[in-house]
Amino acid sequence: MSSLRRMCWIFPDRESTRAQAMWHPFFWDMYADVAEELGLTWCRHAPDAVTVDGLDTGKPRVYVDQERVTPEDTLFITALYSLPYQSMDVFNQYALYAVLEQAGFYLPFPAWLSPIANDKLATVLYLRDSPVPPVPTVRIGTGRDTGKYLYEAALGELTYPVIVKPSGWCGGGGVNLARDAEEIRGLASLAQGGDTALVIQPYLGDGTVDYRVYVVDGEPYAVMKRIPQPGSPVANASRGGAMEFPEVPAELAAATAYFAARLPIPFFCVDFLFDGERFWFSELEPDGVIAPDWGDPARALQRDVTRARWTAYRDAHTRWLERS
Repeated sequence: MSSLRRMCWIFPDRESTRAQAMWHPFFWDMYADVAEELGLTWCRHAPDAVTVDGLDTGKPRVYVDQERVTPEDTLFITALYSLPYQSMDVFNQYALYAVLEQAGFYLPFPAWLSPIANDKLATVLYLRDSPVPPVPTVRIGTGRDTGKYLYEAALGELTYPVIVKPSGWCGGGGVNLARDAEEIRGLASLAQGGDTALVIQPYLGDGTVDYRVYVVDGEPYAVMKRIPQPGSPVANASRGGAMEFPEVPAELAAATAYFAARLPIPFFCVDFLFDGERFWFSELEPDGVIAPDWGDPARALQRDVTRARWTAYRDAHTRWLERS
């Protein structure tokens, strides 16, 4: 029988009151409800809520908001988030993930995976052999010398228009269409204000559809299809995209075995783009949002995928304890 009692999501606590009011009914409340159905507690904490007494390095004592937690009763969900208002937390997140791992806690996605999953070029390089080809990607840094245009040494092979977006944000934030090098210069100068690294990718065309495959225990469990608004370069719901939940396309289901072999973790999402003729591998999301199907008042699919995710975490935790 599993000894797991608690799943702690370490997340920078910098959401606005408006965002909190939106995200709670969208998925946070559902996450907590389904965990309770399974006899677990799901909680969300900022990195500074975790305190570690490491005076005895052989037996570190870990506290969450003053409550003692142990590797037997608690796992930590440690996806890295690096939106602009969270940038000051990035190092604290990385460091804390490493501390928790070294203190003996089970992390459903380990610390080494965070930079690979967070940076869009690191993702496609790590998964370069994907049976669904990765979207070709150029990565450029921005900073005090952005106005010298040194990054343009890597742009000579581009065909316009292109998509320009932050290398490590999420939710469709910062995605723009650039029609020539001058527009890239303008976007890079804006990114300079936050030292934000950018990736540049071919624009696959109007109406490009996004498929998010939810992978549970190495199997394609469900898919969310996101369709952009007319004229929008991105299909994310936060940018007005429409969501559907069809059957998993056969090509993407077949590709799942590759991703599961490269990512031996209990749950993750893989995002693919479909340009009307072929699929392209786009992004890896270890903590991809399990969105609701608003056409179903009971939100059965969201509840089902969430239950499968938490169950996979619990089972993986049990196997991990047995090996420890």
